[in-house]
Amino acid sequence: MDGFFKFSERGTNLQTEVVAGLTTFMTMAYIIFVNPAILGTQGTGLPVSGVFFATCLAAAAASIAMGVVANFPLALASGLGLNAIVAFTLILGLGLSWQEAMAVVVVEGILVTILVVTNLREAVLNAIPLGLKFAIAVGIGLFIAFIGLKNGGLVVQNPDTYLALGDLTQGPVLLAAAGLALTLVLVARGFRGGLLIGILLTGAIGMISGVVPPPDGIVDFRFDTSTIGGGVLAVPQVLQLSLVPVIFALFMTDFFDTMGTMISVGQEAKLLDEEGRPPNAKRILLVDSLAAIGGGAAGASSVTCYIESGSGVAEGGRTGFSSVIVGLLFLLALPFAPLISVFGGSVPIPGPEGGEIFVSPVTAPALVVVGFLMMTAVRFIPWEEMDEAIPAFLTILTLPLTFNISYGIGFGFISYVLIKLARGKPGEVHPLLYGAAALFVLAFVWPALQSALS
Repeated sequence: MDGFFKFSERGTNLQTEVVAGLTTFMTMAYIIFVNPAILGTQGTGLPVSGVFFATCLAAAAASIAMGVVANFPLALASGLGLNAIVAFTLILGLGLSWQEAMAVVVVEGILVTILVVTNLREAVLNAIPLGLKFAIAVGIGLFIAFIGLKNGGLVVQNPDTYLALGDLTQGPVLLAAAGLALTLVLVARGFRGGLLIGILLTGAIGMISGVVPPPDGIVDFRFDTSTIGGGVLAVPQVLQLSLVPVIFALFMTDFFDTMGTMISVGQEAKLLDEEGRPPNAKRILLVDSLAAIGGGAAGASSVTCYIESGSGVAEGGRTGFSSVIVGLLFLLALPFAPLISVFGGSVPIPGPEGGEIFVSPVTAPALVVVGFLMMTAVRFIPWEEMDEAIPAFLTILTLPLTFNISYGIGFGFISYVLIKLARGKPGEVHPLLYGAAALFVLAFVWPALQSALS
């Protein structure tokens, strides 16, 4: 096992990788409940129980494949944002059946796989300048920290100031704040497994205090497999010109989200080479693209690399064995859904404008700490060079504020090309970067073009 996963070569061991896998799983276990909640929204026709089974199965297969095939500490599961496109744009907006919506995901995954096999996706990765690669890592760090604050209810929407401090009189928000303080102390003191210990202790405090409800039971072996295969059978029905814009939107998000996640996790794990490239990049991208196909085929929406993998890397994970552990835990989660809900589940609190918002106070603190660890790459950006620093700044700024990794990368690419041209340095821009920037421009202006044409 040491030789296959290269434990010694990468300065890790079996115990560390197991802890890393446990930590990553705990920070992304929320998808087991969030994905069914989104895809099973009233009107989609997707059964919540079926999506739950598909989510765990697809995440397990993809994460294990990433560990075994690519030996990289990236875990995969159904992508947030991508599942919203499937539910609210494809099904509820365009009126597609859930089978047709999943077929769109399958087609998009096939397109990305073709680009991987032809080496174009890896070529685009290599064309990104090093400064922008570090900026992507920093931007994602801020993004995941922001998600942590939001998930913990520590930051909420405000109609006047856009964002505001959460209601600290609410038990779940106080629990998130206490969990953050506890996790920060553990990490600052150098405790091995500090993030995982923080999650477990926060969950225990939540149950003891009554803030987090105890599990309804321990196991449930009633599995719903009704969504498996539906997306594959409907592929012929979605091969139409009217769906090209939606397939393109999914394609752009999937294409660049993974690249950004791969770079930022690789940087945190110190696995990037001098050009900012991770080992086995083509294998990583191939597993990810095939996972998208698998997610659509299973009825779980597109499966993609998770930035929460950084929490496992922060615990010392350096090999694909941590991803294998995550995959096995997704399989083990199938009958233990009631118990998993304690840590990965959400609890309601009053919203700032009435109604309710749902927070995940147990895992939210870990995400904030992971964001800090990833943001440390900011020191590698050449801030004294304006044509490198400005695109890096725009990437870091827009990635968390648009709540979209691809949009942040798009702002970085477009501004990098524009500034290089403005300074008379067109030769310093890789030809593929021109093409990628042009595609992002098209993606940004496409809604306006559609409106004008209609």
